[in-house]
Amino acid sequence: MSFKKYRQYPIVKNFIRTWPDNQITQAPIYCSVDLRDGNQALVNPMGIKQKLEYFNTLVKMGFKQIEVSFPSASQTDFDFTRKLIEENLIPDDVSIQILIPAKKELIQKSVEAMEGVKNGIFHLYNPTNEFQKRVVFRKSDEEIISMAVESMKYLKELTKDFEGNVIYQYSPESFSQTNLNFASEICNAVIDVVNPSIESKMIINLPNTLEACTANIYADRIEWMCNNLNKREALIISVHPHNDRGTSVASAELAVLAGANKVEGTLFGNGERAGNLDIVNFAFNIYSQGIDPKLDLSIIDEVKKMYEINTSLKIDSRRPFVGDMIFTAFSGGHQDAIKKGIDFYRNSNCQEWNVPYLPIDPKDIKRGYEDVIRINSQSGKGGVSFIISEFFKEKLTKDEAIKFGILVKEESDKLQRELSKEEIIGLYKRNKK
Repeated sequence: MSFKKYRQYPIVKNFIRTWPDNQITQAPIYCSVDLRDGNQALVNPMGIKQKLEYFNTLVKMGFKQIEVSFPSASQTDFDFTRKLIEENLIPDDVSIQILIPAKKELIQKSVEAMEGVKNGIFHLYNPTNEFQKRVVFRKSDEEIISMAVESMKYLKELTKDFEGNVIYQYSPESFSQTNLNFASEICNAVIDVVNPSIESKMIINLPNTLEACTANIYADRIEWMCNNLNKREALIISVHPHNDRGTSVASAELAVLAGANKVEGTLFGNGERAGNLDIVNFAFNIYSQGIDPKLDLSIIDEVKKMYEINTSLKIDSRRPFVGDMIFTAFSGGHQDAIKKGIDFYRNSNCQEWNVPYLPIDPKDIKRGYEDVIRINSQSGKGGVSFIISEFFKEKLTKDEAIKFGILVKEESDKLQRELSKEEIIGLYKRNKK
């Protein structure tokens, strides 16, 4: 393997970080980019009917910012944006966001798509890393900054007569590969154009477009930017982590510790290459720490069904918090601890969830305890005892549990598969006779 052709990602030098001493105490602003970033990653992108069902589900979950389209990229995206606005399908407390490249003709098309919007976020971007500046665009630093500044001026001019609430968002699109000094310079130039205030904030989005560094370095970069941006009190700092290294959730969590106010991602992490930030995973993580996630996670199985139908993607059975088997234990030792933990929780009037191996209560997402423990040849007395108590409300003695556990293991070994609950109950009835 030719590992020597790769370079280690540079650390942020001469910098005193404070984020390691911080804690997440409240949910950030969530922005779902499923209908734009997620949609462009699908083999067969969604049509308007599918996008509308998806949009309604996001609203039902509680998302207040939803990036709905790239209206200059396809007629479907343009038409979907117009449908939402013209048919008054957007709740008054929800802002729709569109993505806009820093090109005049595409800005004009994008603004046309948003005419009449009540609450609109206009997300302007241009690439800023060294390779794209020199090789793709063949422009100097000054020319790249001018591209961003002139584009934002043009966007402001085209939207100045909008009656609805207009919010401007700017992304140095390849921030993850951009020199920090240049990133702050171009962002500050755009901030000067928008001239935000505490009453009328703008959004600076700092994406991990290609996740190339460890989560702690990304956090350092976010805190450094927060310290070096003009009018910080008038800014919402947003992050858009991708998952190329498989650590987008960690990157988002540490970025929030470092000062980010908003996170962009998709349901279950769908996105190009290895995907985007999994917002569901992020929200469940803070939920499991006793923080209001500001999303309705109790309907996650309903959301999963909608997602799989409309994207043709399947969610792994072991995906954190939402997989069909995420609470399932086969190991005898795990099952025994879970059984005792659930029994204690039920019988002690304890208000604090502390059941071994279960990060949250399955009932929080409308799942019962009966599927937590499943039986195969790796299971033990605790597992079968739990099954019997759940279905028969009978408590086996320790000796009975040991004997019946051996019987079940022998049957599973003989059949070389998991035993269904019906088979276990049948064995129990025959054994009891």
